Amino acid sequence: MSTVPPLPAPDLTDGLSRREHQVLELLTHGATYSAIARRLQLSPHTVDTYLRRIRAKTGATNRVQLALLAHDARHRAPAAAGGAAVRAH
Repeated sequence: MSTVPPLPAPDLTDGLSRREHQVLELLTHGATYSAIARRLQLSPHTVDTYLRRIRAKTGATNRVQLALLAHDARHRAPAAAGGAAVRAH
């Protein structure tokens, strides 16, 4: 009897918008809310809103969980159609 390989875990970042991916990527590289706001030309309040939406969509409750989600998403990007991961420069 052959065994069926397990399905890969779902990518919880799939439902994020392009901008939410950008905010998440910068956050995981250590950027503060203010630095993210400057980099993306947003207000810090808007960055906070994006991060609240990301937490709601992914179930993450803290920065460490967000970093792990971003890490997993980056490593899945080559296999994903279009490689949705955002690279910070």
